[in-house]
Amino acid sequence: MEGRRRRTETTISLRKNKKDEGIAKRRAMAVAAPSPTMSTVMNDSISASTLESKKVYSVADIPSLKTALQQPNIDDAALLDVVRGFRKILSVEVDPPVDEVLASGVLPAFVQMLQLNDKPKVQFEAAWALTNIASTEQTKAIVDAGAVPHFTQLLSSSDPEVREQCAWCLGNIAGDSAALRNIVLSSGAMQPLLQNIVQPGNDSLFLNCVWALSNFCRGKPQPELSDVAPAVPILAQILKGNNAAANADTLWALSYISDGDDDRIQTVIDSGLCGDLVGTLGDDSNLATPALRTVGNIVSGNDEQTQAVIEAGLMSKMQGLLNNPKRMIRKEACWVLSNIAAGTHSQISVVLKKGGMQRVIEMATSSEWEVRKEAIWVVSNIATGGTDKQVMSVVEAGAIEAVCSILNAHDTKMLLVALDAVDHILKLGVKLNKDYPSFVDECEGLSMIEDLQEHESDEVYQKAVMIIETYFGADDGEENENIAPENNGSTFSFGVSQKTADDGKCVNGHNNSQPMATFNFSN
Repeated sequence: MEGRRRRTETTISLRKNKKDEGIAKRRAMAVAAPSPTMSTVMNDSISASTLESKKVYSVADIPSLKTALQQPNIDDAALLDVVRGFRKILSVEVDPPVDEVLASGVLPAFVQMLQLNDKPKVQFEAAWALTNIASTEQTKAIVDAGAVPHFTQLLSSSDPEVREQCAWCLGNIAGDSAALRNIVLSSGAMQPLLQNIVQPGNDSLFLNCVWALSNFCRGKPQPELSDVAPAVPILAQILKGNNAAANADTLWALSYISDGDDDRIQTVIDSGLCGDLVGTLGDDSNLATPALRTVGNIVSGNDEQTQAVIEAGLMSKMQGLLNNPKRMIRKEACWVLSNIAAGTHSQISVVLKKGGMQRVIEMATSSEWEVRKEAIWVVSNIATGGTDKQVMSVVEAGAIEAVCSILNAHDTKMLLVALDAVDHILKLGVKLNKDYPSFVDECEGLSMIEDLQEHESDEVYQKAVMIIETYFGADDGEENENIAPENNGSTFSFGVSQKTADDGKCVNGHNNSQPMATFNFSN
């Protein structure tokens, strides 16, 4: 038995699964704040100069804006108008002209504006413009221009709107790649970001900082545990609240942190959040998806870590998850059960009693392939790691038909998982004098195992041959083919393997004896 399985998708791109995981990057449009609560300074900045704020800017305005920016002794109002003009150019919804703005050479000026601590509106507009650049493929240009340390410093600005916009931009940078995320973390951005979550200036700042935090924890290779561990108690505290948007980003962050070795898992468990985590496994898929991934990571740890979420009430949620209309949630639910079933006998017992095994067996035979595979793992882990009584129980639930149903699959790994389950079940049948070979035969399992003797994988071939020779008397049949026929006068007897065929349905107790066929060649 392979035992518990951690995630194998270790090289998933940061930008994959955006629908489920949320967007790795966010652009600030004409209305910058994603929250319905519009920030005061943002309103002030937009309305500060009525004529300028209503002007529509385009790529054609870049040269004149650049010229204005280069004027010596430019006053504060003119500087604000210029940076706001560039920000508006970069805030168009479709195909913002980022390359054209960068080609104009104004990026260093934007970074310099971040340092004008006596001009928070200019800082805000510059950070907004840089945020929209960071939301594109040109994120690295901002990092190369030296903006990250200034953004980190401005997380402690006295102006909450400046703090929010800088957190937003740092979230975009961290969401670009693991390399840029590490630069953000190395700048010391984690602690001031957490401080803004603990003491937010407004709801919009809070939500943006929680989202940015999820990106700080995201990506492969993973950040060092020491870099993200300080966030876990804060995340646990957020989860106690009722803010659905914040909780979704919190759960994604926890799923990233807990994805790994036992130390990462224990860091999450030690925060005391298991009860709140299990509580989010309801009908809201925006919460259930990342929550289930986090739970799945935890149960891929050691037996004690697995027990922590069981005791938090996990099993009471499983039936609903197994019947969820979303394929990925059903898949993750089966993955969770498979890892619990790879644990102690008492944990296997919990799966059998409260894990919705009838639904698991059903999905193992007739669901989408990704779901079927995980359901087969549940069955196989019980068959290979359970007590005799537990294995008998899963057989009675339909395990033989389930594992035999995938013996014609084009998936070498799953064939080995299924064959391993068949082997253990048949071995128990021999021990307890159960006619399990007939069950396998009547489910067309034997014919499929015979076909696997031609499989390209030597491991599959060897396993198939071993099962046939051990449980279906292949040795005797092979010897009979090579011995000379007996001469009984005018009659010759040959050993012939004749597997009886039925309609493919499993019928308990069917006799699959292999009779000798006699031929009379007398004249």
